[in-house]
Amino acid sequence: MGAPHNIKRYGEVWPEFRIQWGLEILEKLKNKVIISGGWAWHFMSETGHTEYKHAHDHKDIDVFVKKENVAEVVTILLQEGFQKVWTRYDHLPSEENFRRYEKTVELENEKFHRITIDFFERNDLEIVETNGFTVVRPDILLSFYRNIHSSDKCWAVMAAKELLEKGIDPVGNPLLSKMPK
Repeated sequence: MGAPHNIKRYGEVWPEFRIQWGLEILEKLKNKVIISGGWAWHFMSETGHTEYKHAHDHKDIDVFVKKENVAEVVTILLQEGFQKVWTRYDHLPSEENFRRYEKTVELENEKFHRITIDFFERNDLEIVETNGFTVVRPDILLSFYRNIHSSDKCWAVMAAKELLEKGIDPVGNPLLSKMPK
């Protein structure tokens, strides 16, 4: 589980380039993947929301891919300059057949930015369509914070838990990207 947030850092936003690079690759993959993690909360949030670091985790991109789409997704990633990266999780027994792909891009200031995609195979996910993307259904996504995702302290996760406990669908709810008081 994620560490408690340093509330003194609330208000920090993700750099625009990180959001743009993530959106670019997700646009190319959107008809073949189911988005999970911070990017799923991003798409479930209101359009035009502020990209607060503590609202949605944008350090990496988590996607699920149905087995019949794996070859096509891998082909797109390779064509876009992503490479397979070995991790300590690659040889662990798992139903999801985890793999990681990364791409490094040079920014205008001669610094580099790494885009990481954590890729899981799975055919049985319950999904919702939101803002033009397919994401893991919110209640199912929350269950992944026990084993797949780690940022369970982000505002969206906390808000979604509360909303679902009250019987309110969190998709599109402004609380998914709102700074807590």
